[in-house]
Amino acid sequence: MPHDRQPARPDVLADTTEEDLVTAVLTASRVLVAISARSLGEVAESLTLPQFRMLVVLHSRGAMSLSRLAENLAVNPSTALRMIERLVTAGMVLRENSPADRREVRIALTEAGARTVAGATERRREEIARVVAAMPPGRRSELVGALRAFAEAGGEPPAPERQPDLLGW
Repeated sequence: MPHDRQPARPDVLADTTEEDLVTAVLTASRVLVAISARSLGEVAESLTLPQFRMLVVLHSRGAMSLSRLAENLAVNPSTALRMIERLVTAGMVLRENSPADRREVRIALTEAGARTVAGATERRREEIARVVAAMPPGRRSELVGALRAFAEAGGEPPAPERQPDLLGW
């Protein structure tokens, strides 16, 4: 897609190809990944983005088994286990016996893990707000609908509105 191409207008969205959409999302994802990396702040030296994603999944979906966590992250259980071991050592998650089946070990977020998610989410929210404020006001409502549909298609639960006791990715 040429760099001088004008943004699609609502009256010509029907001419947008799937490749146009993929390219636009890929480009936007670079912005979001950069914001995500910066949002980790001082914990970035000890926490990778995949590890942070694990914390967010645990925060948004609750404690779960290793296999379910690996499935939610789309990684092999052995990869998830290595991440869990590092996060246990860092005090961000803990292993606990399942109340329903004592043979099953569940992975849960600790208070330190929840604080990490809260701080990074707030920094991310602030930086995203600056980017959105720089957008033309008439394009913002288009973005809301498109991103909600994209997140739903990707199976991501919606991030909650800003509230002190609730967090999102």
